[in-house]
Formats: sequence, structure tokens, C-alpha cells
Amino acid sequence: MDQPSGRSFMQVLCEKYSPENFPYRRGPGMGVHVPATPQGSPMKDRLNLPSVLVLNSCGITCAGDEKEIAAFCAHVSELDLSDNKLEDWHEVSKIVSNVPQLEFLNLSSNPLNLSVLERTCAGSFSRVRKLVLNNSKASWETVHTILQELPDLEELFLCLNDYEAVSCPSICCPSLKLLHITDNNLQDWTEIRKLGVMFPSLDTLVLANNHLNAIEEPDDSLARLFPNLRSISLHKAGLQSWEDIDKLNSFPKLEEVRLLGIPLLQPYTTEERRKLVIARLPSVSKLNGSVVTDGEREDSERFFIRYHVDVPQEEVPFRYHELVTKYGKLEPLAEVDLRPQSSAKVEVHFNDQVEEMTIRLDQTVAELKKQLKTLVQLPTSNMLLYYFDHETPFGPEEMKYSSRALHSFGIRDGDKIFVESKTK
Repeated sequence: MDQPSGRSFMQVLCEKYSPENFPYRRGPGMGVHVPATPQGSPMKDRLNLPSVLVLNSCGITCAGDEKEIAAFCAHVSELDLSDNKLEDWHEVSKIVSNVPQLEFLNLSSNPLNLSVLERTCAGSFSRVRKLVLNNSKASWETVHTILQELPDLEELFLCLNDYEAVSCPSICCPSLKLLHITDNNLQDWTEIRKLGVMFPSLDTLVLANNHLNAIEEPDDSLARLFPNLRSISLHKAGLQSWEDIDKLNSFPKLEEVRLLGIPLLQPYTTEERRKLVIARLPSVSKLNGSVVTDGEREDSERFFIRYHVDVPQEEVPFRYHELVTKYGKLEPLAEVDLRPQSSAKVEVHFNDQVEEMTIRLDQTVAELKKQLKTLVQLPTSNMLLYYFDHETPFGPEEMKYSSRALHSFGIRDGDKIFVESKTK
């Protein structure tokens, strides 16, 4: 059921965190606080607010009484206002300016592109360290204004905002450590390099679902652009060249990479994808969320050498020569078929007759007797079978259990099966 429109932040707050809906719980670790409030507040003694407020999908369009917000939200540190109907930055500012301890703010899926964010308004966000603007369609002008007024911003989420390009501001934001900018349409590396200019201290860059087509940048320039980058996600990028993977080695502090769903790796098996990527990225300690152990790295690097051993010299990647220097030139591993044998050619001995025949090893002793019934002219109930392995010193083994599978005897080509009559 849809929430009614035109509801204020304070109205929703009073409804959700009233004693009827959010009972006060005493005791350590509850994270619930009743702040001191001005005399005369109608809700003064009734609201029990935690430091983390979740008010998503509540139809909020405005702030409401600012004095009430200040009275009850003095201790609030995290605020989720996602999926509401906030379209005026002034109303958001009224809320945020009265939450002095606020460090995390989620404004996702609010139509904030319908108004202009002025610098005086953005100043109320100055204490925020983590800001989520996913699916808000916030313009780059809005983002630049926020960056100017948030000197301690560490994490920024700009997903699903239909960005096809990046607008670079005149000043950079040295405080930002993490940028999520997934599910946009940033296909050209020229746009991604602007992010390096804007955020020189970036530790984590999440570019998933942007269909980036190539990393077109000289190696030394990449190192200067992202000198502190430790983690990058290129999930479902459009990369089609191994040279793009090699470029990642230019980031001096890179440790973690996500590369699932890129066209380059589609022709390879799951094992080949992981080993070939690990071998090309010697400094990466985590790939696609899984830790790369020392043993896995050595296996992958040896696999890489063998994988390229028959490749024409002019097509061998440079990494191959580095690894040959490390391990030597390795011969391909011998192919061993470990699948169980499905049939065997055996000699069937009955009385003085010997017949050579092929038997299926997935059948049971009872089924073999049926197969031999016509050959030896005995009913299965009157048949005794003995298996003789021609390579063992032991005598024949009676095949006494009708339900036992033939492969459990280890029957191989050249072995013998003796058939006797019970009435003999």
C-alpha cells in the first residue's frame, strides 16, 4: 500500500518511533537514547530514538518542525531517507542541519534532480563522512557543490545516475577513500581518469556494470592517477584485451580486483580464467572476493607457463618470460584419463570352451549372468561365476553377490571369468 504524499520527516519519525511501534528497551548495548528536549515539546517524553534512523519508503517530502528535529536527533549518527519524495535540497538541509552528529546519510531514490543545491544549503552536510546518492539523478554540478562543502567526506555512492561522462571540478577532494559509481554508462577511459584527478586518495573504486571498453593510459600515468588505489571492481566491464588486465599492474598499491563477466574471459573455463588472471597480476592478493594463497599463485604461474608453451614466440606475453625466469621452461603435464573404465574385453571359460567377449562394467553380477545365459546354456539360478585377474598371484574370486557392480572387481582387458554349474 502506498504511503500518502506530503508527509514530513518529523511526522514519520513520531509515528515510527512511538512507544507503540518502537518500545523502549533498557539495558546495556541497546543503542537507544532519549535526548533532553525543550520544555513544551508535545512528544518530549514519548519518543525513544536509536542513533541509527531508518525512514526509507515513508513518503517524506519535507522536514517539518526543525526545533523538534533538533530536540530528538541530537545523538543520531546515521540516517536512511532513501526512496522517499524529497525533491527540494532546502528541505533536506533543514533535516541535516539539525542532526549535529550525523556521519552517514542515504538519499537514494529521491528526485533531488528537480532542484538546485546551493552552497549555503550544502554547508549543512559538512560533518557527513558517508553519502549515498544512488538513483537520485544528481547532476555533476550538485556533486561538485557537495564536495566543496564536505571536507571530511570519505565514501560516496553515485550508482544508477545515468552518467555517460564525468565532469571534473576545479578543485579535488583529497579526503575521499571509496567511490561506488556502478550501473552508469561510463564506457570511455577518458571519463574514468577524471575520477583519479578528482579523488587522488581513492582506496576503493567500484566501476561494475559500466561497460568500460579499454584502459587507455600509459603505465606511468596510471600510477600517478591512482597512487593509493587498493581495490577496483570491473565487474561486467567491456574489456576485451589481456593488455587491459596487464595495465592493472601499474596501480602501485592494488591488492584486490573483481573481473567477473568481462568479454575477454568468456571463451575460457572457470579454472583457466582464474589461473590466467592470477598469473598476470602478481601483486593481487584477492580476486573476485577470494583470497589468493601462495600455493594457488604458484599453481597459477606454472599453469600460465604451460598454457603458453606452444604459442608462437611473437605472441607470447611478457609475463611468460618473467615466469620462465622464475620456474624454468615447464613441459606440458601428461594427460591422464581418470575416468573409470566403462567396459572390458575378457575371456569367458566354460567346460572346455573359451569365448572372448566385451562386457559392460556398470552392470551387476546378476546382469552379467543374464548376458552369459545363452552362451553357456545354463539358467542363471544354476550359474557360478569366478573372476580371475591375470596380473595377481591369487586364485579366482567367486562373484557371489548378485547386486555387486562389476567395476568394483577392478576388471580389465585380458582378465578371465570362469563359469561353472552348481550341479556339477
